[in-house]
Amino acid sequence: MHPLLLLCQKAGRKRKRRMKVPAVSTPFALSLSKGRMTRDEWADVPLDDEVAVSSTDTIFALSSGAGVAGVAVVRLSGPASFMALERLSGKAVPAPRLASVRLLSDPATGARLDQALVIAFKAPASFTGEDVVELHLHGGWAVVAGVIETLASIPGLRPAEPGEFSRRAFEQGKLDLTEAEGLNDLIHAQTAAQREQALRQMDGALKDLYEDWRGRLVGHLAHLEADIDFPDEDLPEGIAGAVRPQILRLRDDITQHLVDGRRGEALREGFRIVILGEPNAGKSTLLNALARSDVAIVSDEAGTTRDSIEVQLDLAGFPVRLIDTAGVREGGGAIEQEGIRRALAKARDADLKLLLVRADDWPRLPATLTDHADDRTLIVVTQTDRVPMFHVEQSDVPGGMLGVAAISAKADHGLDELFDRLTEHVRDAMAPRETPSLTRLRHRKALEDAVEHLTRFDSNAGIDAVLAAEDVRMAARALGRITGRVGVEDVLDVVFSDFCIGK
Repeated sequence: MHPLLLLCQKAGRKRKRRMKVPAVSTPFALSLSKGRMTRDEWADVPLDDEVAVSSTDTIFALSSGAGVAGVAVVRLSGPASFMALERLSGKAVPAPRLASVRLLSDPATGARLDQALVIAFKAPASFTGEDVVELHLHGGWAVVAGVIETLASIPGLRPAEPGEFSRRAFEQGKLDLTEAEGLNDLIHAQTAAQREQALRQMDGALKDLYEDWRGRLVGHLAHLEADIDFPDEDLPEGIAGAVRPQILRLRDDITQHLVDGRRGEALREGFRIVILGEPNAGKSTLLNALARSDVAIVSDEAGTTRDSIEVQLDLAGFPVRLIDTAGVREGGGAIEQEGIRRALAKARDADLKLLLVRADDWPRLPATLTDHADDRTLIVVTQTDRVPMFHVEQSDVPGGMLGVAAISAKADHGLDELFDRLTEHVRDAMAPRETPSLTRLRHRKALEDAVEHLTRFDSNAGIDAVLAAEDVRMAARALGRITGRVGVEDVLDVVFSDFCIGK
């Protein structure tokens, strides 16, 4: 059996919790198999072993990503990290944070592994808050695989799970949940705007905002409970009445924070632009033109596009998901109708819709798409080269929509103007604001719960003081769930499962 599996199944250690560890599914585990396991041996590896995992184990992983590189970084964290370094190097651990060169060897065989730069971080002054060692290796497969396999053979060490280093940092109070999510977003950032938002969140912008709201609610709750628990004491009169307007102002602040047009979520996930229209309206041609690549098949045959085609764009540093969809019309076969259903579903979730209309049909809008023409819709009149002296007036656009643009891909007319217009729209929709934007659905749900509890407080205040105070308590708990202050055990696996191994 693979050495990583044997290591994970070692017994005799007290466990605090249990979780599923996918067998040899990690990049470094797969690398170890290269040239070491036969097809039959792979067939014998269980794919769903449940193994005991303890948060007090010492863990290790390749932190710099798989692949050949000049330098590869292997990270260890836990009580046996320094012992492992001493065994690999045969020397004492260098002073904390002092980079030192060490010849690493397999302690069991004496085989040389690499000449590496090693750095030790003494708890609690480390990323995880535990003793941490970083091995800066030469980045070849043989070097990395040899070091990883040797670490797996040392008692007390095991491979890390995805996000386990960051989870330990959270458990040691080094990060709150929003900062950990910001770190993960930074690792996956693909545009400048995503990078900036992730850095802002990692620096604690969301944590500071939510903890301020929570702290204020806790303070108001203390006054409400004092009024309940000590009615005969010499307390100022009208305590509950005095804090009520402050609590309602706080509720309004949270509500305003929620009404942000999904700004932070769109920046993190990508601003969704969906191209809609009847068959042969030029949707795929427009997709190829905006993507500057032949992504979609272009044909005069109606119904060529049966499913959605998505392209990632970077518009002025903002991430955009440009989505081509099936042509919408009545009739068609079962497969085409399924494509149309998916197209309309994409339209409902879009941040911006480009509704394509052929120039010879303008200003008539497709009857099948009039229900989707709203304040998130920009009409794009296509194939204008087919109509001599074609011209559009903004006044021709039905009210409530974003306007109209006219293009001809064949004549290369209007495309640059449309691209600039889309860029400006995306920039306006996702430009950073003074207050940080919420970036995840779990944040939104917790904030909506807080608003709901504070609305109930308003109804109960003056009628039932106990229920009113409980509403404030539940609102504070909802805010605490976002940062990880209270009741988050059920969401930890979800938060950290998105991380890569070694982070």
